[in-house]
Amino acid sequence: MRHDGTEELVKMSQKSAKTWCLRLFPVFLFCISFFTYYCSYTILQSYGGANKPLNSSKSLCGGWLTQKKWESLNFNTSRQSQLFLKLDDFFWRKHLSKLPLPYGIKGSEQMLTKVLAATESFQESKNVENLECKTCVVVGNSFSIKNTSLGSVINKYHVVFRLNDAPVREYEDDVGNKTSMRLFYPESASVNPTLHNDPGTLMVLVPFKLEDLRWLKEILYNEKRVRKGFWKLPPQIWLADPMKIRVLNPHFLHQTAERLLHIPLYSSQQPVHPTTGILAVVVALNYCDVVHIAGFGYPHSKNQKHPIHYYGSATMKSMKNSYHDLNHEAEALKRLEDAGAILYLHPHL
Repeated sequence: MRHDGTEELVKMSQKSAKTWCLRLFPVFLFCISFFTYYCSYTILQSYGGANKPLNSSKSLCGGWLTQKKWESLNFNTSRQSQLFLKLDDFFWRKHLSKLPLPYGIKGSEQMLTKVLAATESFQESKNVENLECKTCVVVGNSFSIKNTSLGSVINKYHVVFRLNDAPVREYEDDVGNKTSMRLFYPESASVNPTLHNDPGTLMVLVPFKLEDLRWLKEILYNEKRVRKGFWKLPPQIWLADPMKIRVLNPHFLHQTAERLLHIPLYSSQQPVHPTTGILAVVVALNYCDVVHIAGFGYPHSKNQKHPIHYYGSATMKSMKNSYHDLNHEAEALKRLEDAGAILYLHPHL
């Protein structure tokens, strides 16, 4: 009888424990949810939420943020791929490219060797390359960055990417004044790059066609300019430092088009190419450990007079015959954001 009573007490105790576990389970879930929300909110605030200044790179690189969640996407960019084309690719390695520009260098080798020969007597700075964790921000040209007062936040990143001829002077409060790399093509080049770039800024040419390389070769060797082959006449005098000029590896445009945007590489109809902006994001994902973006997105307004940039007078009307699929790119950026690959520094639609 005493033995049976003991068993009964054990059973009652186990039943009571289960009951308490069931009662405490919702409380446990609430605590977990609150803790997750609090951590996420704190991290977002440290990134620039409510325009709070960036304290240090350590706060950006800590914890789960460096796990590179973007690698789980169907987008396998190798982080070992070099950003820029180099002369020894053509002389010391068997450099095979099955695709012509803009997604490969087939047929452009001779022009490239001349360009690279005039821009390669440099020594890359190891200050950023040797960092254990590189923090980067890609600053787009969208009207969405206007009046955000993000300038001081942007300046604190290790690497700041800018696009085309977007100005910095007179817009420092919103876009900052630090520039590490500026991606451009001839039609989007400014005559005097020193006006809106730091002395050490790398001017990174994105060659979409053979004429783009020819333009740079003529500038570097002071040859007679050929004006044909451009949708807009590029600068005929370009005051960039040859030692700070690079040519982007077409591998990244190829990855952006094929892996991220899933667009046909070559089409008999009007071609659709990635924008310089989304290309810069892909480059940053390959080069950096933490990637944030600002100034991306076009207005959803149907008003054709709505400005599209934080500078100048271009409106939505100018995008009517664009070579880019902006809605498709917006969806791709949303996928990267949802996967934790990128983080916006300001509210966006």
